[in-house]
Amino acid sequence: MSVSGTSTSGVEELVLVTGMTGAGRSTVAKVLEDLGYFVVDNLPPQLLGDAVALFGQNHAATRLGVVVDARSRQFFSALSGALESLRKEGLRSTVIYVEASDEVLVRRQEAARRPHPLRTEGRLLDGFRVERELLRDLRSQADLVVDTTRLNVHQLSARVSAAFEDPEQHPLRATVVSFGFKYGIPVDADMVADMRFLPNPYWVDSLRPLSGLDPEVSEYVLQQPDALPFLDQYEALLATLTDGFVRENKRFLSLAIGCTGGRHRSVAMAEALGERLRAHDVRTLVVHRDLGRE
Repeated sequence: MSVSGTSTSGVEELVLVTGMTGAGRSTVAKVLEDLGYFVVDNLPPQLLGDAVALFGQNHAATRLGVVVDARSRQFFSALSGALESLRKEGLRSTVIYVEASDEVLVRRQEAARRPHPLRTEGRLLDGFRVERELLRDLRSQADLVVDTTRLNVHQLSARVSAAFEDPEQHPLRATVVSFGFKYGIPVDADMVADMRFLPNPYWVDSLRPLSGLDPEVSEYVLQQPDALPFLDQYEALLATLTDGFVRENKRFLSLAIGCTGGRHRSVAMAEALGERLRAHDVRTLVVHRDLGRE
């Protein structure tokens, strides 16, 4: 995109960070800085093209991160158009959206003792509801959605680092999340697989206190007659999908593997699936969301 006669050729990659207040935008921005991105915080969306052009003209940075939040709501209509123009010019761009449950966001905001930027005279929760509605369309356009409800700062940092390190060496990144259905399905999952068709190690006295990370449980789960056939077929399906994702320039894939409590079957199968994805040269991070909750 050219702005006032300038060129964006010096910028090779743009990461746009947005999402809910208190969901972790600042943490994402810090991780990007550690990875070598030049990060601009709270940039009005209508200045996105100018910022990229400025950095391209001066060769100040080859990788640029831009944080946009709901305070720029009157300018959001310009954001999609600016991104589309930059992409047509060949700039590789990624939109990362962070969110969390209303309950967690309220608790974090109260702990920080800061007002919500969209709250007027109503409750704090009302501000979050306005913000979520305002960002709805932008969320639907995101390349990577991260639900931080049950993630601490270190876990979120690991997710972002795994997603953006060495983009040329690993064109596709996957996150495999084990979870318990009784705690809810991960809202940021692209695909969900249910492991409750396998016998539950919980009902084996010697295995109950262990987890899917323990060899005894992993062996028990993987030796079930349907376990390896499932992995074989799921691996074949994912191989087809990942090839298509790469062709369509979709660089992030989130897979959720669930069982009843997220302790035994889902953990063992998520680890096994992660190994298979890595064998296909897919950079893979395995996260056990609900392990240790019981």
